[in-house]
Amino acid sequence: MKRRRFVLAPLLMLVLLMTLTMTMNAENLPPVEDRDPYSSYQPAFPGQTRAPGMKTQTPYDIRVLSHDLARPWAVSVLPDGRLIISEKRGTMRIYSEEGGLSSPIEGFLPVAYDGQGGLLDLVPAPDFETSRQLYFSFSRPVDGIAVTALGRARLAEDESSLTDAELLFEALPAVYGAGHFGSRIAFVDNDTLFLSTGDRQHDYSHLHPHDKASGLGKILRMDRDGNPLPDNPFIDDSGAMPQLYSMGHRNVQGMAIHPVTGELYAGEMGPLGGDEINLIKPGRNYGWPIITYGLEYSYDRVLEGITQKEGLEQPIYYWDPTPAISGMDFYAADAIPEWHNNLFIGGLAGNHVVRLRLDGDRVTGEERLLADQGQRFRDVAASPDGYLYLVTDEGRLYQLGPAK
Repeated sequence: MKRRRFVLAPLLMLVLLMTLTMTMNAENLPPVEDRDPYSSYQPAFPGQTRAPGMKTQTPYDIRVLSHDLARPWAVSVLPDGRLIISEKRGTMRIYSEEGGLSSPIEGFLPVAYDGQGGLLDLVPAPDFETSRQLYFSFSRPVDGIAVTALGRARLAEDESSLTDAELLFEALPAVYGAGHFGSRIAFVDNDTLFLSTGDRQHDYSHLHPHDKASGLGKILRMDRDGNPLPDNPFIDDSGAMPQLYSMGHRNVQGMAIHPVTGELYAGEMGPLGGDEINLIKPGRNYGWPIITYGLEYSYDRVLEGITQKEGLEQPIYYWDPTPAISGMDFYAADAIPEWHNNLFIGGLAGNHVVRLRLDGDRVTGEERLLADQGQRFRDVAASPDGYLYLVTDEGRLYQLGPAK
């Protein structure tokens, strides 16, 4: 028996060494982006772009739950594990494992369904189990033009319709055009939420993202009725929108609250290059369009073509070329250990899902998932039981999770 134990010892050491080697081989890989950047801009600090590549080692399953969505924009998880999904034309769906995809549910406020506009984000109120309230962002038609707006409605008990739809907030001014509505919602607690807006692709001479009185190109903080909170950073500034929390944004289509720190992270879509992840701090200015790591679609520099300026914040991470990042969420579960507290982001032009590993406020690894699916990934939602749910512009609903 002693001899057998002696023989097994080196075998055990060999297995441990092989496991360690495999783990090391899955870390510190070459960056996933190997194309030439559009610009010659250099990062402000090491690791701000093209972080080391990494590869998930824990087996996981990929399931396509539905192919039948119509221009979905958002997916959220209800307390009972079912999913709610917004469709840009102004309807929502409910998905369950037992019943599949529901018929379209109506009852939202009218939307300006054009270009990037329509019914956009859709999230349950933190007290949904008792209130049955859903919060939604949308492009609201105003005299032939549109404005990013926040609304609220109640899901009927039979779940066939919405009732009591009401307008809570408008990010004025309304402007012409059908682009850059931003429009993510992130609840912090039962009575505090963030709403992102875009710059609406407006003439740069107006610099709406830097105008404290304008609702364009901002992240806004309010209570569940749309009112400003008394500790907002510009609450005592008579020239500022009282809901204003941060400014200098181009088109924030992703927001997520870190599950440990409670900090707000925002994903901002750049022009030609220059997609950003920002750690949002109250009262800060994130620079667009005065500073950016992107170029115009004509390949010209944006304004003065600078990437840094005193008083303007740096992104914690950026991409060039751009994956055109959209909705995002943190994975707080333990079901896939190396995903714990990682950030997952939908990529539109990139046709993949981004996985970022963070160490404090620095990105230390990047992986691309589902790059073989040929889909524009619009939104990501993580469930408490360890699954990721994804919707695509092409109408698919995906589930990623522990292998069964």
